[in-house]
Amino acid sequence: MGSSWSETVRARLGGAADFERLVRNAIEALPDRFRSQLSNVEIVVEDSSGDDRLLGHYRGVPLPNRGSGYSGILPDKITIYRRPLERRARTPAELAELVRHTVWHEVAHHFGIDDERLRELGKY
Repeated sequence: MGSSWSETVRARLGGAADFERLVRNAIEALPDRFRSQLSNVEIVVEDSSGDDRLLGHYRGVPLPNRGSGYSGILPDKITIYRRPLERRARTPAELAELVRHTVWHEVAHHFGIDDERLRELGKY
């Protein structure tokens, strides 16, 4: 029985450390004006959320929703789920693009851009 796409992609990529590098590359590729506003956002990689449809998750208070009393709060958190992304990708290049898209999607939520607006922008 042949290997799955995700097994092939993982074998070519090299594992979790290389996946984390893809996430770092996606963050570094953000325009400076956005990246500079992520200082209080923790970005982590987890294997899965338990729901393979979920590729990433933003948890926090979007920047536009923060009032003058917003302080002393734990950092917002973006979680990128490795296994669902690996399963969707057919090649390492496709995985890199899926990771970039997912990271940027979750960062958009940090800036108060919801899924409906992302759809309107053609970026969902």
